[in-house]
Amino acid sequence: MKKLILASVSALALLGVAACSDSGKDNTTTQSTNPPAAEQPMKPAAPADNSTKPAEPAPATPAPAPAQ
Repeated sequence: MKKLILASVSALALLGVAACSDSGKDNTTTQSTNPPAAEQPMKPAAPADNSTKPAEPAPATPAPAPAQ
């Protein structure tokens, strides 16, 4: 049990030293980017074919049966 506690304390101490060290310090800088130029608004797509008409609802009353 003592060995487990000693190993845990040693691991925490090692991680604490590694977290506080400056050896891996990143000295890079970032560069800002320019926003895109003003874009033209998109135009709505033109309908491809005007010869088709929208679907119509079915008639309310059925058509009369043909005479025999």
